[in-house]
Amino acid sequence: MSAALSAALLQVAAGGENAARTTSIGEPNAVAMGFFFAFISVTLGITYWAARKTRTTEDFYAAGRSISAGQNGFALAGDYMSAASFLGIAGLVSTTGFDGLIYSTGWLVGWPVVLFLIAEPLRNLGKYTFADVVAARMRQTPVRIAAAIGTLATVIFYLIAQMVGAGGLIKLMFGLSYETAIVVVGIAMIAYVLFGGMIATTWVQIVKAFLLLGGATILAALVLSKFSWSPLALFSAAAERYGATVLAPGKLVANPWDAVSLGMALMFGTAGLPHILMRFYTVPDAQAARKSVFYATGLIGFFYLMTFILGFGAMVLVTPEAIVAVDKGGNMAAPLLAEVLGGTPFLGFIAAVAFATILAVVAGLTLSGAAALSHDLWVSVARKGEATPIEQLRVARIATVVLGVIAVMLGITFKGQNVAYMVSLAFAIAASANFPALLLSIFWRGCTTMGVVSSMLVGALATVLLIYLSPTIQVDILQHESAWFPLKNPALVSIPLSFAVGIVVSLVSRDPEARAKFAEVARRVHLGGRG
Repeated sequence: MSAALSAALLQVAAGGENAARTTSIGEPNAVAMGFFFAFISVTLGITYWAARKTRTTEDFYAAGRSISAGQNGFALAGDYMSAASFLGIAGLVSTTGFDGLIYSTGWLVGWPVVLFLIAEPLRNLGKYTFADVVAARMRQTPVRIAAAIGTLATVIFYLIAQMVGAGGLIKLMFGLSYETAIVVVGIAMIAYVLFGGMIATTWVQIVKAFLLLGGATILAALVLSKFSWSPLALFSAAAERYGATVLAPGKLVANPWDAVSLGMALMFGTAGLPHILMRFYTVPDAQAARKSVFYATGLIGFFYLMTFILGFGAMVLVTPEAIVAVDKGGNMAAPLLAEVLGGTPFLGFIAAVAFATILAVVAGLTLSGAAALSHDLWVSVARKGEATPIEQLRVARIATVVLGVIAVMLGITFKGQNVAYMVSLAFAIAASANFPALLLSIFWRGCTTMGVVSSMLVGALATVLLIYLSPTIQVDILQHESAWFPLKNPALVSIPLSFAVGIVVSLVSRDPEARAKFAEVARRVHLGGRG
């Protein structure tokens, strides 16, 4: 790098430090408020329109199966590009360097698994939830109870991350306390799902995907404009300032087993996320389901490439110290970078985009959790499939409110945690409780009801237990000196354990009905059927 370029970079960095020290984050931001209320107005309009179209259970859970492949591709991307993607990854890269990118690549490589193994069987076998697929040839009651436990555990951990990010953003935009901000987000989230169901959620996610991709692209372009439009110059500036270690692994994930465990969670967790799997029921057929995954993968891949630029841009132009001073989890790196590059107006725009990101994701999460409580537990287990459509909608809406209250309480409890890391724990649960059960029930004739139930329960409970015993809870939150379980992410243990339990229990238990129905399920996987 030339001396002139080095001097220019140091000057830019010094300006960034000064801007970060005098940040307006935490003070009421008129521009952010304007964008915030504009987004709220648009999405409330969508919700009003959707509420008029949401008359049946199928409308509430699956948007009447009327969403096209392109629309669903954008909605999938909107559902997947969460606060963890925009705020958390940028924060991790800006404070730890290269290691933060494991989240970008880990989340992206999960999509081929979804495309080739999950999308078509799910659309052909299911109706509203992934439990419909697992229970297709099994005894309904035990399977749906176990599936609901795994779904709710995944949803709750995912919601925690979104609420933590939302609390920081609302605090940023309005100058409110963190706790008040969490309550505001909870109320908005409940309103969207309560009245608009999947139709409103889908279109909010599509709008959010356009906003997020546009905002991140502009922000990345502004970063590169400071470095002669060269990502290599940006990386060189980071290495020159903080040492070559920021471009090498080991700063965030020093233990190789931790890296493997995290990668497994991110890769296989994608194929077990209930709010992502639920999206495949909104399209008319399996071909549209596959196409929507193809579109989503392209959009998500493009976005994650930009997180490299945003993270290192914040490292050089804002500095890790300034980022952590504003939010100890590093979640405000992207908004701080926007302020350095575009001043308070651009900060307001990016903050509002990030809020749109969170609101769309929490709506999808809440809807999938409500589906587990109402469709899987109430309708299929408690009422044995005899509930009327009006009763189903009523229970789904009650479940929505309950989940909203839980999300608010947990968001307050986990204040200060990095949202990307919190989402990785949700992925670990999805990868351990849901993914093995899906594969075993769809593709293995010998899988039994007891096998798949044992796999889901052991996967969910073992993951939650190991998370509780991990350094994150024991050391970071409970302030103990050490942890019982050494890995920060338990997927390396919990995923093989879930598969092993499902296989062993299936081998030692008898289920003639499940075996007899395998041929019918296999036919429907390839040719389609009801639903």
